[in-house]
Amino acid sequence: MGLVKAFNEWRAARYENHVSQMKEVDKCPECYGRGFMSYPVNEFAFYGNSFDCPGCNGSGHFSDWEDLN
Repeated sequence: MGLVKAFNEWRAARYENHVSQMKEVDKCPECYGRGFMSYPVNEFAFYGNSFDCPGCNGSGHFSDWEDLN
């Protein structure tokens, strides 16, 4: 169980590092400041499905993401 615990701690530290880096540049950690998320329709198609980021409501700013989370 020590390996699982170490992995979870590493993952949590990595996420905290990502959030702190995005805070420095005032970008939403979920959409990287783009304001939208896009997912492929399938593995052969282009990224056609895009929608506003649920974390920042489409603004792309860290402050909006922080208020909602």
